[in-house]
This record gives sequence, C-alpha cells and structure tokens, in this order.
Amino acid sequence: MQVENAVALVTGANGGIGEYYIEALRALGVARIYAGVRKISSLQDLVAIDPDRIIPVALDITDGATVETAALQCSDVNLLINNAGIGLLKGFISAPDLSAARAEMEVNYFGTLAMCRAFAPVLKTNGGGAIVNMLSILGRVNFPMNASYSASKGAGYILTQGVRAELAAQNTLVIGVMPATVDTKGSQDFPPPKVAPETVVQAALQAVVDGTEDVYPGDQAQAIAAQLLSDPKGLEKAMAAMLPQPA
Repeated sequence: MQVENAVALVTGANGGIGEYYIEALRALGVARIYAGVRKISSLQDLVAIDPDRIIPVALDITDGATVETAALQCSDVNLLINNAGIGLLKGFISAPDLSAARAEMEVNYFGTLAMCRAFAPVLKTNGGGAIVNMLSILGRVNFPMNASYSASKGAGYILTQGVRAELAAQNTLVIGVMPATVDTKGSQDFPPPKVAPETVVQAALQAVVDGTEDVYPGDQAQAIAAQLLSDPKGLEKAMAAMLPQPA
C-alpha cells in the first residue's frame, strides 16, 4: 500500500510517538490525517501546523461510544495507526494492587482490539488498507521491572496475529511494530540504548509500503528478537537479572 494520498487515523496523537507519526505522514503526502486524542484542546498547536490536513478527533480508545463515533466520523480511513498506549512500571507481585495491570490491559489490549473491530469494516469499504499496531519487544519476553506492561503488549502481539488472519480475506495488511526503549519523554529516566522515535515511525511506515508484517526498529529490538530465536531461556534470565534485589 502507498502512504502518499492515504487517509490516516493516529491514536494517541498528542504525545510520545504520535506527533512523530503526524509529522512523517505529512511529509509523505497523505491526503488527510485524523489525530485521535482524549482532549482535543491538547492538539491546538499540532493542528495549527496544517489545519487543512490534520483533523482532531475526540477519541478515548477505552470508551466504546467514542470509538464507534470515530469510525463514523472517519469513514474514509484506509490507514489505521493504533499508537495509544500506557506503561506504568509495575511488577506482578510487587505492585500494591491490580489497578496498573488492569489499566494497561484496558488500553494496550482491549482498546486496540476495539479500534480494530470498529475500523475493520471501514478499511474493507475503502479497499483493505492497513492497520499498524504499536507494540513492544517486551511483548515477546517479560521484563519484570515492567511486568504487567509486558503482559499487555504480549496480549497485543497475539491480538495482532489474530486480526491479521481474520482480515486477510479483505486485503487488510496488519503490522506489528516492536521497538525496545524509544527515546521519548516517557523514557527519559531509562538508560541507553534508546531508539529515536523518528526511526520507529520511519520503519513502521516503510513496512506499510513494503507489506512487512513484523517490524523491530532499532539495534536493541533486533538483537532481542534474534536472541528470542537462538536462546529464549537465556534472554528470560537476563531480563530477570535486571530486577533490583531486596537489601
């Protein structure tokens, strides 16, 4: 699929990687970009850059009503970028309760699933198009310092495979993007290496053009993906060793 002249919807458009998606899509010549956010007021500066092409959309992917409304409002979309997500840095056992785990699953799994379900018929009507799901390499191996996030992204990984299978008949390309640590405000306290958000976005959009289903942007993600094939148990133990030990 060609990105030029496409009509795109980006969720989580006002933070993290979302703004980089908007910028890259503009540069590639998309016809229209729907920028989905919970609070439209947060998009004022971004929309001002190109008000003819950047259209703000009130969208909370955990709210079924706003998801369905967005599908009606954005009925010309042929490129859906499920970028919205959260990570709360909690373990499974060390977390004080299940609130973080539930919140991460609600956004990273159920919210993404709701978007795929709502926009599958839209994409079919518009020729098939593509879905880009922003996942994480931590959805392939658990990182105990961010354990419930890893689980939610693992659910997103399996979701992506299943949606890909179900939508193949309508010619919808479904892409999973699995970076490691991305250099955004949310990861400012994380140690390097980090992959530039521009690199992640470029790899994701190139995958749309090339028809690539699984994308591992950056050296760190590619190294982890390779170790998942060569020594998955060793990788699991290495991730576990990063967990701070009690005094």
